[in-house]
Amino acid sequence: MRIATWNVNSVNARLETVLRWFEEAQPDVACLQEIKCVDEKFPAEAFERLGYNVAVHGQKTYNGVALISKRPLEDVRRGLPGDDTDEQARYIEAVVSGAQPVRVGCLYLPNGNPVATEKFAYKLGWMARLEAHARELLTLEEPFALLGDYNVIPERRDAEFPDNWTGDALFRPESRAAFRTLKNLGLTEAYLQADGAPGAYTFWDYQAGAWQRNNGIRIDHALLSPQAADLLTGVSIHRDVRSWEKPSDHVPLVIELDA
Repeated sequence: MRIATWNVNSVNARLETVLRWFEEAQPDVACLQEIKCVDEKFPAEAFERLGYNVAVHGQKTYNGVALISKRPLEDVRRGLPGDDTDEQARYIEAVVSGAQPVRVGCLYLPNGNPVATEKFAYKLGWMARLEAHARELLTLEEPFALLGDYNVIPERRDAEFPDNWTGDALFRPESRAAFRTLKNLGLTEAYLQADGAPGAYTFWDYQAGAWQRNNGIRIDHALLSPQAADLLTGVSIHRDVRSWEKPSDHVPLVIELDA
C-alpha cells in the first residue's frame, strides 16, 4: 500500500498538476492538505474518474483536508477530537480496507506564526490534542499512520539554513518538543526509519528563489504506530514535482507499507 501526503495549496487552482501526479505516481491512498474549498467545491469527480474514493473535510478559502483512496474508506471521522469549538478543518481519518486494514489520519497542523499571538497557542494546543488522540489510537493496537503537513522542522538538519528559522513557530523549541513528545508515545517517523538522509526537504517557499537555492525545509511527516512500522518497506520524496508548472510549495511524501 502506497500512502502519500501532499499539501497541494489549493486543489482547484492546481488541479491539473495534482491529477498529473496522481496519474504518474498511482498512490493507493493520498492525504491532501490545504485544499482551500468547502466539501461541495472539491473536484471529487476528477479523482473518481481515476478510480479513487473521496472523503473531504473542507473549509471556505482556508485549510481543508481530504482522503483519496483506491480502496474503500470506512469509519470516516472529520475533525480532531478534544475541542468542539474548533471550526478549522484540519483533520480527517478513515480505515483503508483490505487484507490488512490501515487507519490513516490526514492532518494539517497549524502554522503558529506570529509566535507572540494566539496563533502559536492554538498550534501548541492542537498538538496536545493530536497527542491525546494518538495515545487513544495506540490502545487499539492496530496499524495506523498520521500523515500530513506538521508545520514543524524537527531538527537543524531538516533545514538548509536552520539559523534563518530560529524565531519561527515551525522551529521554536516548544513546537519541536511537542513533536518529540508525540513520537515518544511509541510512534515511528517513517522517513527517518526508511532513509534518514539529510537534505530531504518537502517545502520550498515561493519567495526569494528558495527552490533555485535549495532553501528548503522538511515539515511533511508520516508517523506510524508500531503495527504500521512493522509493515514499512520504503519512503520517497517526489521533489521533482516542485519544478513542474504551477506547483505547490510542498511536494509529495510517499510511504510504502506491506499491506
